[in-house]
Amino acid sequence: MAGILAGIKLKSAGIENFTIYEKASQIGGTWRENTYPGLTCDVPSHHYTYSFERNPRWTRHLPPGPEVQAYFVGVFEKYELTAHTCFNEEAISAHYHGGLWHLTFASGKTDEATVLIMASGVLHHPKLPDIPGLDSFEGALFHTARWDHTVDLSTSRVGVVGNGSTGVQIVSALAGKVPALFHFQRTAQWIMPVENGHFSEAEQLSFEDPETLRAAMNMPEYLASVEAYTQALIDESSEGAKSLGDACRANLEQSVLDPVLKKKLTPSHQPLCKRLIFSPDYYQAIQHPSAHLVTESIERIEATGIRTADGVLHELDVIALATGFDARAFMRPMTITGRGGTNLDTLWHDYPKAYYAISMPDMPNLFMLNGPNGPVGNFSLIDISEHQWNYIWQLMEPVLSGEISEVCCTRDALEAYEEKRSEAAKQTVWFKGGCQSWYLDSRGIPASWPWTYGDFTAAMARPDWTQFETVATG
Repeated sequence: MAGILAGIKLKSAGIENFTIYEKASQIGGTWRENTYPGLTCDVPSHHYTYSFERNPRWTRHLPPGPEVQAYFVGVFEKYELTAHTCFNEEAISAHYHGGLWHLTFASGKTDEATVLIMASGVLHHPKLPDIPGLDSFEGALFHTARWDHTVDLSTSRVGVVGNGSTGVQIVSALAGKVPALFHFQRTAQWIMPVENGHFSEAEQLSFEDPETLRAAMNMPEYLASVEAYTQALIDESSEGAKSLGDACRANLEQSVLDPVLKKKLTPSHQPLCKRLIFSPDYYQAIQHPSAHLVTESIERIEATGIRTADGVLHELDVIALATGFDARAFMRPMTITGRGGTNLDTLWHDYPKAYYAISMPDMPNLFMLNGPNGPVGNFSLIDISEHQWNYIWQLMEPVLSGEISEVCCTRDALEAYEEKRSEAAKQTVWFKGGCQSWYLDSRGIPASWPWTYGDFTAAMARPDWTQFETVATG
């Protein structure tokens, strides 16, 4: 998504001398990698598009994964980016010297660039759980981002390990469609109820009119929910936090009547401490006669299934690992070396960091889209990326015009920003809510934007050049 955005923006600025390198054989990122049953984006459909390329033809209120992938393929083709893209080229190193970034790829190909934009994404290195016996299972076992569609689920006893958004969506999709479904839950999650209805043909036709679509996107209910969510993240005593928390609690209370199951599904932390899960039907799915919630810890995986700490062997034919990704990888395992031998692994020894998630000291003319500490609430990463691009373009344009030869943030700027951001992050519900999540860095501090969405858009409006060091041309 971010790489496509960068290509489109460069072309719109009249720049044709650029190349997009993609390690896979086709575009798509997250929506190419993930194809599991029930895959759905949790951002409302019309808000999950580029601002300059709206899509009136979404079929659901929340976009299904295949439709999202089709949207990006369509945009890629419309803006004629194929000629600028090299597929099956995995970058393994980038070294800055002589005023250029020197790139090396796994294929042996090399290239040089004045400006290097890292749009490699965040959640793309599957994280396998540390469970004994992982290799001993005789059935089909795979990470959910590597779903094996050759496996016939209709006659299979399926185990889903993990209950983040992915695990919840898979259980919702498979309950009642497989002979037996076991959901292995380590930590109960709060689930926000959400409607996911269909857009009628008449509605889709009406959205062809930009004004009608704009009005639908800016409905008071949606704007109010955005404001409430922003409040809730930064102030646990706000009305937004109370209303969202009450909605999650009421959803559980009203949807699950069995007291034993309800207790198993009740989290020990407060709502929004983890990334909130939106689902219209998980509680109904887990109560299906063929579905079973397993809360005992997994002791090991055996040839025929999963054995839990209570000694029970849950016999399975398929195990799907919904166990997330390495959220600290970003561009790694690439080797990236900047000015004066500054190495990315050294700079990120404790945890990934970047000034406004975009720039790093001694890494001239290298910019990141959706870099470290970049997530802004549950908001659309497309929207976030567009704001980041606006900021990046103002930094790189003087380089491309020849006004300056190098630009990157200063070390003092990064250190001061990180200190300010970390202190603010400690005041958010992600830190104070009493839970573990993939949002937390090695220090236990949320790796995210800890202020409001309005603060983010204001910060991205223009760079503070006093926080950057530049080198004059010549």
